[in-house]
Amino acid sequence: MTGARPAWPTIAQLREVTQPPSVRGRRTAEHWTGDLYMRHISPYLTRVLVRAGLSANAVTALMIVTGFAAGPALLLSGLGGAVLAVALTQLQMLWDASDGEVARWRHKTSPLGVFLDRVGHYGTEALLPVGLGARAAGGLDELGDGSGYGWTTLGALLAVIIVLNKSLNDMVHVARAAAGLPRAVDDEATTAPRASGLARLRRWARFVPFHRLYHSIELSLIILGAALVDLVVGDLTGTRVLLVVLIPASLLAVAGHFLAIVTSSRLRAPAPRS
Repeated sequence: MTGARPAWPTIAQLREVTQPPSVRGRRTAEHWTGDLYMRHISPYLTRVLVRAGLSANAVTALMIVTGFAAGPALLLSGLGGAVLAVALTQLQMLWDASDGEVARWRHKTSPLGVFLDRVGHYGTEALLPVGLGARAAGGLDELGDGSGYGWTTLGALLAVIIVLNKSLNDMVHVARAAAGLPRAVDDEATTAPRASGLARLRRWARFVPFHRLYHSIELSLIILGAALVDLVVGDLTGTRVLLVVLIPASLLAVAGHFLAIVTSSRLRAPAPRS
């Protein structure tokens, strides 16, 4: 679309400008919900936001607040808290789709917007396991008498592991920038481990993508599943078993992610020209 952008865009105009192939075709940056339904819904929200005059950073602020509320929502007992957490993480992802669309429509992308986006996702994915730990402890009532600190400690440990795993990709960009290298190309040839054994394990992991469990969308959904188990058995067995299982699984995900990075071409300097 060329020329001045209309103040009252149509959905077709928004899709043309804000959802180019470079966005819809991203290998790793687009969450699976984007292709499935978020990118089909987001232009309708983006049109409302554009007409309301909101900036992309203002939309990102809404994303941050919505996501940060998902963890504390788990303090509500029963299915209600788990359902609310799922709804909030879904809404956060919708805001996340729309803030980029607003930025592309207005020609106003900035490092601040990228930074705020990272704050929103890191914070949400840290607060959810903290909320899960508090939920496993029995909620606010049990926390008040100090009897559930073991569960809250596990939740905090899981939060640290998740943030560490998430930060590894950003560490790659920081390391390359510090070495004076350009941003790594996000393609299979660059990200694939050079060791054949690790490359094979990485391919197998795609069929059992447990590393995705720590994204806010997936984590909130499995917490809801655990809440359903709790409802059936009449106690917190489902939530507590989930938390215990997630700790070793998250450590395995971090180890695999680390090995995949250091054995790939992402941290290799290009060969000098002869």
